[in-house]
Amino acid sequence: MMLMRFDPYREIDRLFETAGAAGGWRGSVLAMDAYRDGDSFVVDFDLPGVDPDSIDLSVERDQLTVHAERRWGFEGRELVARERPQGTFTRTLFLGESLDADRIEADYDRGVLTLRIPVTEEAKPRKIQVGGQAALTS
Repeated sequence: MMLMRFDPYREIDRLFETAGAAGGWRGSVLAMDAYRDGDSFVVDFDLPGVDPDSIDLSVERDQLTVHAERRWGFEGRELVARERPQGTFTRTLFLGESLDADRIEADYDRGVLTLRIPVTEEAKPRKIQVGGQAALTS
């Protein structure tokens, strides 16, 4: 498995998100999509309104962690409704051994943080030549 999908804290986030939705509170869960594109895995995180300078990516062993912060200033204004989440957003991904964590590329465009994580050379599919009697006489 290239990108491990198990995140023990994700279920806790979902529990709080579901419990808080009825009362108007929404947790700061960092939504993502992950897919394979050739020899890389691509992960897209929704971060609309986040200052790119607040985005922090770190890799420790097999864990990739994304931190970002979104704040609005409501001082001096009458707040009528607040449904858009703000605060600190965090998401940790567990990377499989076949991903090259030293060569991760990151790009932030129009509110989407895109990470491209290459597959290691050892994990890439390769062709194996089948030998036989014909190969021995050639």
